Amino acid sequence: MDARWETRLEGMLAECEVAPSIYHNTEERLQKFIAPFAALLSQQAQRQHAGEYVAGLVTDLERKNVESIAYRHDQERGPLQHFIGCAEWNHQPLLDEPARQVGAQIGEADGVIVFDPSGFPKQGKKSVGVARQWCGRLCKVENCQMAVYMAYVSRLGHVLVNERLYLSTEWTKSRTRCNAAGVPKQVRFQTRHALALEMLTEQGHLLPHAWVAGDDEMGKNGQFRRDLHERGEQYLLAVPSNTLVRDLEAPPPEYSGQGRTPKQPFQRVDRWRDGLPESAWTRVNVRDGEKGPLEVDVVVCRVQTKLAKRLMPHEETLVIVRCRDGAGVTKHDFYLSAAPRTTPAQKFARVALAAHRIEEAIKCGKSETGLAHYEVRNWRGWHHHQALSLLAAWLLVCETQRGKKIDPGHYLAPNSRRHRHAPPRGLAMQHAHENCRLQPAPLGAQRTSAVLSPQGT
Repeated sequence: MDARWETRLEGMLAECEVAPSIYHNTEERLQKFIAPFAALLSQQAQRQHAGEYVAGLVTDLERKNVESIAYRHDQERGPLQHFIGCAEWNHQPLLDEPARQVGAQIGEADGVIVFDPSGFPKQGKKSVGVARQWCGRLCKVENCQMAVYMAYVSRLGHVLVNERLYLSTEWTKSRTRCNAAGVPKQVRFQTRHALALEMLTEQGHLLPHAWVAGDDEMGKNGQFRRDLHERGEQYLLAVPSNTLVRDLEAPPPEYSGQGRTPKQPFQRVDRWRDGLPESAWTRVNVRDGEKGPLEVDVVVCRVQTKLAKRLMPHEETLVIVRCRDGAGVTKHDFYLSAAPRTTPAQKFARVALAAHRIEEAIKCGKSETGLAHYEVRNWRGWHHHQALSLLAAWLLVCETQRGKKIDPGHYLAPNSRRHRHAPPRGLAMQHAHENCRLQPAPLGAQRTSAVLSPQGT
C-alpha cells in the first residue's frame, strides 16, 4: 500500500471513532423524533404504543416482535399486540411523512428512486399473501410472502420509504381466504410493476429525483419501462442477459436491391456484448474504495427493443457495466434506459451503483429494525408493522447523519464533501420528467436546519 492510500486508510479509521457525546440524550431525541408521527394517530394510547414499538425496533433485541418488545418495556403483550394486529389506524400517513422528511433532508435533484421485490419465507397458508412463489432470498420457488419496496438514494444517504404487499391471483380470486386475512374488499390483483407505479404516484413528488432504477425483475417488463417513459421518468433498469435488442448504431446489412431495406437483426444482449472490441469500453471511476479507486467499464449503445412481440414505441439506450467482484470474477450487468444516448457513461455507472443501495436498505431493515420479525397473519398487522419498521429505519438514518455532522452543536445534514468515497458532484443533469420544474431545487450540503431533529434544542 502506497503512502497516499495509507493516509486515506488512517482518515477512514479516524472517521470510525464514535464520540461518547453521540449517545447523550438518546431517549429525548427518540421522543422528539416520534412526536410528529405519533400526532398522526387519533388516540393517546396509539401514540404511546407507536413510540414504544419504534423504540423496541431499534434496540438490540434478537427478535423484534410484539412479545419481545412488550417484554423489553416490562409490559403485558396484549395492548401492544392489539395495537399492531387489530387496532384501526391508517398506516399510510406514517409512510408519507417520512418521505417528506427524506426529500427535504437528504434529497438531491439527481436522486434515484429504486424498486425491489423481497421475499419473506413463511410456513403454513393462512398468513396474508403467502403462496408458493419465487423467493430471491432463498433463490428458489418457496412458500413465502412477497413485498415490493421503494427506496430513495442520494449522495447523502439511502432509506426505504414505501412498501406494498403482493397478492397473487391465488389470493385475489379467493374472497373467503382474503376475508379471513382481513384483506380490504377493494383490493384487487396488481402486478409488482403496477404496485411500484402506485408507490411512485404517491411519493414521487415528495422525493427530488432524476432517475428510477430497479433490478432485472423490474426491468424485464417492457410495459413497465413504457409506462415510466410515458410518465416522463428517466429510468435505468436492469434486464436479463437474454433480452433481445437491435443495434441502431451498427451499419445495416448490404441491400440486395429487392424487397425491404434490411435491418440489423435482434440478438441477445450477452451475445451482442461478446462481439464488442475492447476499445468499445470506457473506464469509469465511480468512487474510492478502501484499497483504491473502484473502477468499472461501461459501454453504451442506442437500441430498439420489443414489447409483447411488437416494437417498443420508443428507442432505448443499452448500458452494460463490467466489473470484477471480490473473488476477481468478471461480472456484467445489463441495463436499458430512456436517457439520451449522449448521457455520460459516468452518470450511468453512478445510477447503477445507487440501484444496489436498496439491497443494503432491505438487509438493514431485516437485521436492524425487525422488518421480517413480525408474527402477524392479517393484512392490517402486516402493514402496521412494516410502516413502523420503515419509520425506525429512517430514525437510524437520522442518527447516522447526526454522527457524521461537522458541528456537534446543531443537527445538520452531513456535508457531502466529507464523504470522500462518494461519487463526484457537479455532473450535468438532464431531466426527462415533465414535472421536473415542480421538484424542489437542489439541496446544498450546507443546510442550517432539518425538518426533524432527533436532538433536543
